[in-house]
Amino acid sequence: MLVPEYELWFGKPWLRRLFEDYFDLAGSVQAGLMLKMLEDPNANLTANVSPAGGKAQIRWQRGLDNSDSFVDILVSTSKPTLKLRSSIYSTTYGVGAFAAFPLDLEKSARPEDNGVVGLRYGSQNLSFGASFVPFLSSSEPPSVVPYGAWLVGRLGGFSAGAQYKPLSTPTGENKHSLPIEDLKNWDYAISYDVGSASPLSPSFKFSLELLRSTQLVASFYQHQVAQREDKWPETGDAPKITNYIDFGLELATRVGKDKPTDDAENSSFQIAANWQANKNFLVKGKLGPSKSSVALALKSWWKPLFTFSVTAVNDHSKGTTAYGFGIHVDDLRNPDSESHLQS
Repeated sequence: MLVPEYELWFGKPWLRRLFEDYFDLAGSVQAGLMLKMLEDPNANLTANVSPAGGKAQIRWQRGLDNSDSFVDILVSTSKPTLKLRSSIYSTTYGVGAFAAFPLDLEKSARPEDNGVVGLRYGSQNLSFGASFVPFLSSSEPPSVVPYGAWLVGRLGGFSAGAQYKPLSTPTGENKHSLPIEDLKNWDYAISYDVGSASPLSPSFKFSLELLRSTQLVASFYQHQVAQREDKWPETGDAPKITNYIDFGLELATRVGKDKPTDDAENSSFQIAANWQANKNFLVKGKLGPSKSSVALALKSWWKPLFTFSVTAVNDHSKGTTAYGFGIHVDDLRNPDSESHLQS
């Protein structure tokens, strides 16, 4: 609910998960915890800790089938944060509201750190919303320009949309214009997709996005689901084993007058894939122009669930390899259910 629908419609969370999950553990050790409150199944606690710092979140949601209506408290030590967040969403009318406010009284240099509120509407073929900063510092003049906004629409398998996402400071010749008039505060995207967003169903999506009028990004994401029967001679049973296969490709190139003269800085690409066998084993790899990465994760069969992971990232330019390790304890999900392994 706190993530703009623009990000979801063009598959950014799924690509980010494919390109970053587990790989960000390189050179570090991380421990995580997710617990369900026995007294209230609608409340849960999540926490992560690493040498760089830690964060914890306590969340209460309205119902197990409505994760978009919730209240939570977020604490972080890596980026000192103490924040209250809330969201309410009507699944009947598709209308929602959200807010995030700091609980510490110290004013931040960034206006958005002093609190953000927003409204949104979403249906199968249309979504729009906007967020505002209600509390500005005393040195800043009041403004009716939103802190962020988006509009996306769908026709069949085709989607198109725009997102207003302002930079912290105006750029160049646009210093004296309204932020909404600066093209570097806007993103535009089109996509074509087939299938549903459910991890239990196959799907693919191709997107083309113009970021801040300076970068053109083409991405492709495919999710496959395959089942096979594993017969047990002792009992004669044939339980189904589900395999999840994900593949992603992203190519980015600089455009416009800010394009560097060095061709090496104009374009970048990354390709990644992962294979998850049932719910207990995951292997994934990523390849880019300067680094290659591989990760392995194993999840226990008993409850609470333990997930152990190891990551290796090779830097081709430096000739070095960094390793990372992680352990995650999860007492929230049913151990008999099949779901994606998470870092």
